[in-house]
Amino acid sequence: MRWQLDDLPVFLAVIEQGGVTAAARHLGWPKSTVSSAVTRLEQALGLRLLDRVSRRLRVTAEGEAFARQAQLIVEQAREADALMAGLGAAPAGRLAVALPPALTQERVAPRLAQFKARHPQVELDIVVTTHGESLLGKRVDLAVVVGQLDDSERVCRPLLSSPLLWVASPAWAQAHPPPAAGSAGPPEAELALLRAQVQLCETRYAQRRLPVHVRGEPATLDLSRGCSHVNDPLVVRRAVMAGAGVSVLPRHYCEAPLAEGRLVEVFPHITFELQAAQLSVVYPGRRLLSPRVRVFLEFLTECCAPEGPAAPAG
Repeated sequence: MRWQLDDLPVFLAVIEQGGVTAAARHLGWPKSTVSSAVTRLEQALGLRLLDRVSRRLRVTAEGEAFARQAQLIVEQAREADALMAGLGAAPAGRLAVALPPALTQERVAPRLAQFKARHPQVELDIVVTTHGESLLGKRVDLAVVVGQLDDSERVCRPLLSSPLLWVASPAWAQAHPPPAAGSAGPPEAELALLRAQVQLCETRYAQRRLPVHVRGEPATLDLSRGCSHVNDPLVVRRAVMAGAGVSVLPRHYCEAPLAEGRLVEVFPHITFELQAAQLSVVYPGRRLLSPRVRVFLEFLTECCAPEGPAAPAG
C-alpha cells in the first residue's frame, strides 16, 4: 500500500464539501495542505481522482470507486478507536434500528425501559417496518428480518426460531370438530377441510404452493387466494382469537394465548417444511461493532430468549 491512511479523510472532505477550498475551510487547514493530500493519493494510486479542469469539482469514475472504499476504511478506523476507547466506558450515542412490528410490540417494547435503565446514554431510533433489510446502511445500523439473508457483505445472526402452528379460538374449534379418529380421508380431503376454515393468514404464507406435510406425507396448500392477507402476525392472532377461523402462526406468538386457553392448536398432523418462523438480526459485516451496537445485540438476544413459565402467584 503506497498511499497514506491519513489522506483518506481529507479526500473524502473534498468530495463532501464540493472543493479543495471548502474542505480546507471545513477542516481548518491551509488549502495547500488539502491539495497536497489529494495529489499524494493520486500519485500513489496512479489514477486521477478529481477533475480540476472544470470550474466545478468533478469526481472521476475512479475517484467514486476509491471514495466508497475509503469511506469503509475510515469508518473502520474510527470505530476501532471508539471500540478501544470505549471498552471501559459506557456505550453512548444514537443507534438506528429496524424491527418488525410483531417483535417490537410483543418482545421489545415491554423491555425498553430495562434497556434505558442499563444504558442511559444510548439514544434509540426504532423504525417499525417489515422491510428493514432495505434500510440497512441507509437509515439504520442494524435490522431484524424474517428468515436468513444470503449476503456476504453482511452478518446474519439467528435470533428466534419456532415451529408454525394451526390455531383457532376454542369456540371455533368446538363448532368445527375434526373427523373422528380412524375416519381421516386422503391428504387432499384433509387439506380441503383445513382450507375451508382459513379466513385470513399472514402475507408471507400467502403462497400458491405452500409446502406442508399431512401425517408425514408431502403436499402443498394454496393460501394465495380465497382468504384475507395481513402483514402482521399479531393482527392475525387477534382476529383468530375473536373467531376468524383457523390460521397459521409461529409458536412464539401463541405461547401465552395457548397457555391461557384463548387459542387452541388444531390440525396438528398438518405440519410445515419451511423455516419461515425464524427471525434474524442483520448488520454490516465489514464494520467493527461499536459498544452501543454490541449492547443492543445483547438486548435483542435477551428479548428473543425462550420465555419460562409464569411465576406462581402468592
